[in-house]
Amino acid sequence: MLRLKRIDGTCRNGTCPTIYATDRGTYVVQGYVVRQGEVSGQLNLPEGEAAVEIPGELFRKVADDIRN
Repeated sequence: MLRLKRIDGTCRNGTCPTIYATDRGTYVVQGYVVRQGEVSGQLNLPEGEAAVEIPGELFRKVADDIRN
């Protein structure tokens, strides 16, 4: 089972965009789904993938996590 450690999010209850570190050395992003029509041919997502939108401030938290 994949184990997650919450790095940071935009709200306290975990139902907003959030970044998690995994026990696999990767990150999981919880965000707002970007609909295919919103990016109009700019992305070619294969089956099983989705694009999500998150605030830039969460990437700074990931950078901090990686440095530490």
